[in-house]
Amino acid sequence: MYTEFYKLKGRPFQLSPDPRFFFEGKPHKKALAYLTYGISQREGFIVITGEIGAGKTILVEYILSTFIGKNVIAAKVVTTQVNADDLLRMVATAFDVPQENIDKATLLRRMESFLVDCNRTNRTVLLFVDEAQNLPHSALEELRMLSNMQTGGRSLLQIYLLGQPEFRRTIARKSLEQLRQRVITSYHLQPLDAEETQQYIEHRLDLVGWDNDPEFSAEAYKMIFEATGGVPRKINLLCDRLLLLGYLEEKHEIGADIVKEVVLDMHTEGSAPALSA
Repeated sequence: MYTEFYKLKGRPFQLSPDPRFFFEGKPHKKALAYLTYGISQREGFIVITGEIGAGKTILVEYILSTFIGKNVIAAKVVTTQVNADDLLRMVATAFDVPQENIDKATLLRRMESFLVDCNRTNRTVLLFVDEAQNLPHSALEELRMLSNMQTGGRSLLQIYLLGQPEFRRTIARKSLEQLRQRVITSYHLQPLDAEETQQYIEHRLDLVGWDNDPEFSAEAYKMIFEATGGVPRKINLLCDRLLLLGYLEEKHEIGADIVKEVVLDMHTEGSAPALSA
């Protein structure tokens, strides 16, 4: 619809994380540095937290698309309050380690054998655990035990824990002291500031062939930042609706009036309760 009207090669503000649209704003650039540092260390845990929609998932997808094939094997699991045994089987499945109809002890031996084989061929193994705030204590302890697997004094598995801000309180518990001591670095992903919000919007538009049609006014950029707080997913949600309304009303400029109308419409619909009024 609006892609043809504005002569765009695709939808710039789709909600599904696509590493091609990764934007290196200051928060994400710093988080990327922490993640790549972790890859070089090849041990322990890296913890990345951030608000819902802050860009944690697309950060992981970008890392996966960048490093896979460079002697790096990586897998990602998204947790949904699974217990320790189920999490272990999810990890095995993610790495294509057979786990059907075997007991836990056998599965752990297979996991260790897989990791040792990777180490023997000088391949780094990364595990990304998304939505880590949902993990119970027992599952986190299972991950810690996996991270303890070593050969020749060298860790076999690097684990990245990504979660919402409350996960930082979780790992601060006294009962998780052993896990916390294995966290080599952590970072909280902040939203974009006003300038970066404009850069983010233009970056995504440029990637689909934007030729300044529609043109966004300075006031529109300001209002988009105020309405979204600089959270990338909220920016995508709002800007997609702005382009849709622009197309419906045949507008070639997105001004403050259109932003205000869309924000109010979204509040009335209840489709964006997190947007500022």
